[in-house]
Amino acid sequence: MTDAPKKGWFGRLKEGLARSASSLTQGVAAIFTKRKLDQAALDELEELLIRADLGVATAAKVVAELRRTRFDKETGPEEIHVALAAVVLPILQPVQKPLAFTAKPHVVLVVGVNGVGKTTTIGKIAHNLTRDGKKVVMAAGDTFRAAAIEQLTIWAQRTGASIVSGKVGADAAGLAFEALQKAREQNADVLLVDTAGRLQNKAHLMDELAKVVRVLKKLDPDAPHSTLLVLDATTGQNAIQQVEVFRSVAQITGLVVTKLDGTARGGVLVAIAEKFGLPVHWIGVGETADDLQPFDAESFARALTGGDEK
Repeated sequence: MTDAPKKGWFGRLKEGLARSASSLTQGVAAIFTKRKLDQAALDELEELLIRADLGVATAAKVVAELRRTRFDKETGPEEIHVALAAVVLPILQPVQKPLAFTAKPHVVLVVGVNGVGKTTTIGKIAHNLTRDGKKVVMAAGDTFRAAAIEQLTIWAQRTGASIVSGKVGADAAGLAFEALQKAREQNADVLLVDTAGRLQNKAHLMDELAKVVRVLKKLDPDAPHSTLLVLDATTGQNAIQQVEVFRSVAQITGLVVTKLDGTARGGVLVAIAEKFGLPVHWIGVGETADDLQPFDAESFARALTGGDEK
């Protein structure tokens, strides 16, 4: 018996976004079945798109485009999907930016609230980078959780990256400093710094994040060179609030969006791109290291709107 062929990335992406795409396609089909595109239909469509977490601005753009091109004409679901993809893609294309490595070691600070999969994401990024031939050091800076330290140690073994870790409760800023020293000694290309899950109402945790940044700057005035915010797509509109909070306390330079396979709210990535315009470097649609891949706007737009690979 032969193994089934391994799915390509678009296949995994489409499968991961199936719940998001299904909620859109079924909703659109329910509204537009041999029906003229009147104001009532447009209102229903706008409400559907907002419920699917695409955001008010994106929903308004889709509706305006359909009003311009299809108003008072008989319109089926297919035309709506084409119009939706045509509006979504130009919103996503400007945020499709790979992480640019501008220093050696390039220091990447990874932040986010508890439970978004931050530590796992760092491990998967390390997998991507070491596979591409980069030398990586990881700092287990989430010193509040023993599980986070253990998890990152396992990822280091798996990927061949080096790791700097301490005991639970150790000073995160001191550990980041030590990790940057080690990355320099090893002539590493990238240093990935994990941080504790920040709760929006915990000012002292935010202060600790600022302390990590201050200490890194003692060794390299330009560090961190990138600050990535990890977002969990299953939180829907809460992800937008998280971007606002973290942008106010840290110089967020880019995003990683995880758990797109566990939700019907994948459209929130469109709303985030529309509102903030922050680069989206990677997206995750599963548990394995290969399920975190660089963000591709066209593939995402097609998968989200129920389309097929070109």
